[in-house]
This record gives sequence, C-alpha cells and structure tokens, in this order.
Amino acid sequence: MTERESVAETVHVRAQGSTLWITLDRPPLNIIDIPMMRALDQALSSLPDQNAYVIFRGAGPKGFSAGAEVRDHAPDRVAEMLATFHAIFRRLWHADCVTIAAVHGHCLGGGCELATSCDFVVAAESAQFGQPEIKLGCFPPVAMVMLPRLVGPRAALDLILTGRAIPAREAQQLGLATRVVPDDQLNAEVDALLAELRLRSPAVLGMTRRALWKSTGLDFDRSLRAAEELYLNRLMKTEDAQEGICAFLEKRVPVWRGR
Repeated sequence: MTERESVAETVHVRAQGSTLWITLDRPPLNIIDIPMMRALDQALSSLPDQNAYVIFRGAGPKGFSAGAEVRDHAPDRVAEMLATFHAIFRRLWHADCVTIAAVHGHCLGGGCELATSCDFVVAAESAQFGQPEIKLGCFPPVAMVMLPRLVGPRAALDLILTGRAIPAREAQQLGLATRVVPDDQLNAEVDALLAELRLRSPAVLGMTRRALWKSTGLDFDRSLRAAEELYLNRLMKTEDAQEGICAFLEKRVPVWRGR
C-alpha cells in the first residue's frame, strides 16, 4: 500500500492507499483560522478522483477543535473567512468519498460543524460537542443547515439558541455521534470502522451516501448560500454581533443592546 505525507503549518495530511488522514494541528485547541482553512481546502482538492475515505482528527490532548478563529470575524475579514471556510463544506458535500471524524475533547463551533458534517462521527467519551456562537451574538451557518436534518428542529434550536455543550453520549442519543468509545479506544474504533467499510465497493458507497443525503430533500448549496447572506448582510451589521465579538476578544461580559 502506497503512503505519502504532507505537512502544512497547521494541517497534516497523510495519504495511505485510498484513505486520506487529515489532522488539525494548531495547539492547544486547534482553532481554525483563515490560513488553516485554506490548507484544509487544499488538502481536500484531490478528493473526487483519488480518495475513497477521509478521516479528520485533532492533534493534542485537549480536543478535535474549539472552532473558528474569533479574530477572523472582524468586519474586514469576515467575508473572506466565511467563503474560505464554507468552501471546505461544499467540497465535502459534492465529493464521492466517505468521511469520518475522530473526535476527542473539545468539539465546538466550526470544529463541531466540520465533525458533524462527516458521514460518521466516532467520539471518545471525553468529547464535548457544542455550537457556542450565540454567546458572541452570532449563529453557525453550516450548523443552521445541517443540525435540523441531523437531530430535528427542536433539538437544533436547543443547541444553537443556548450554545450549550453536550457530552458524547448525549450527542450519540441525538444523532450527532455515530459511535462512542473510551478515549484509549478511539483510534482502534476508527480502524475497525475503516476495515468494515473497505469490504464494500467504494464506488457504491460514494453513490449511496450522496443519494441518501439527497433523499432528505436538503439543497445544501442553496441553504448554505441563504445562511451566508443572512450572516453577512444582516447579522454582522447588528450592534450586538459586533459587541459580542469585541467582548470575547476583550475578555469581558457583553452588553447587549437588542439591535
């Protein structure tokens, strides 16, 4: 089996046969900034023709990823950030590969969006899933599209409007996590899942996963575009969104103005 590896500053890519391993490596919490988003998009650029399986994981003991870089939500960078980040999800949506997220520790914000957009989420018992953007006066565009399909509107409202983090077992009960195992068994469980999938036709797997998602009636591209327009043209022009981001960066409690 051929193996090749490439290393960007914050994204490590290892190709082993038809499997692509992508490791987020920006310690301590693997916060995803714009350069890291570009590296992820570049890593995925070869997916349709070369890789049948893609596994995302986070480096270090603290977690998969605690989300997108808050500083990139500044008015002069937010449009670029959103376009760059969402390019990753559009690639994944249109690819024929099967995707797996191996999640431990913190899996929040954009990190949670990336993990739960995968076909399989194998979670360690230490994993904590959450969309805390509401605490910054924002909302998570990809989660707005995907969570209602994954867990239903009621549970999606609970997670997005409260911003609370939930443990791995609750995530599994809701439908966000596929399998939950002790932390020291996470890698072995991912390997076991890969071994199971490799017994199937990769062409049929890819065709089936796309057909299944389409059967839900989700128009991902249109729905994400609508969420992006709301985010950029309305949300980011509110005083509260700017206040929430500033308060986070200044490490203080936000003062909401309701506009």
